Amino acid sequence: MLKGASKPFPSLEIVPPLNGIRKDQLLTTIGQFMEFAPRYINVTCHRDEYEYRPAPDGSFTRHLVRSRLDPVAVCAAVMAAYPVEMVPHIICAGLTEEEIYSLLYNYHFLGIDNILALRGDSLKGEKRFTPAPGGFSHANELVEAIRRFEGSIGASFCVGVGGYPEKHFEAANPTDDLAHLKAKVDAGADYIITQMFFDNAVFYRFVDACRAAGITVPIIPGLKPLANKRQLELLPGSFSINLPVDLTRIVRDATSEEEVYELGTAWCIAQCKDLLAHGVPAVHFYTMGKPRNIVEVLKACF
Repeated sequence: MLKGASKPFPSLEIVPPLNGIRKDQLLTTIGQFMEFAPRYINVTCHRDEYEYRPAPDGSFTRHLVRSRLDPVAVCAAVMAAYPVEMVPHIICAGLTEEEIYSLLYNYHFLGIDNILALRGDSLKGEKRFTPAPGGFSHANELVEAIRRFEGSIGASFCVGVGGYPEKHFEAANPTDDLAHLKAKVDAGADYIITQMFFDNAVFYRFVDACRAAGITVPIIPGLKPLANKRQLELLPGSFSINLPVDLTRIVRDATSEEEVYELGTAWCIAQCKDLLAHGVPAVHFYTMGKPRNIVEVLKACF
């Protein structure tokens, strides 16, 4: 897609719907994006979690908690309805090598050729990431495992990885973080999608640093419009990113949530236009399941 594109294109990330949602509800949301011809849609993957419930005898029993639909089902439903490539996430977190290979068989069966390989998050309350027994601790190990999967099948996947313009929160410093990213590319990654950022200068410095380190694969910027005042605290805390002083100031001075929504959308439009002017190959949008502001950005930029 990147090599054959005559101009930059948009792509999207969606979260699998919560249990109980019907297929038509998801497809209606995605249908709002289709007039802008997104080339692909990423589908996030969330690790299984468990809760302990009290039993009558005073002990506790362990129960699997899955609040969202399976990404394989989501990919199949969207592919059947729309002419768009699906790019599922595959994570290390909570999965053994055998379980990861089972996912790869499913995606290969569906004709999915593109995936995004990520480490995934730690469990709540876990101070350090702990892999599943027989699983992987780092995304570069996951990329290596995908490449050796069933020979020709593993080689046929186009594998993306995540990049962090402002440093992964667990990395000791930006230099170490860049070394980890290069290890993922050296393991066989074909492209990089970045974490969201709100200052384009941060992205441009990141790209320059990648190129200086010998990373030559395409780097796709990831954007998300700020939508409400609560995100001034939630986004930095959840994603370890910085918000520009100018954006923070105008949002705090806003007199209504609708004004905040409009300001956040306008900021994202300005970011996107500047990135396109600087020759990025594509722009990736984190939708968080809410299409309205992303649609406005796509209308203004694509």
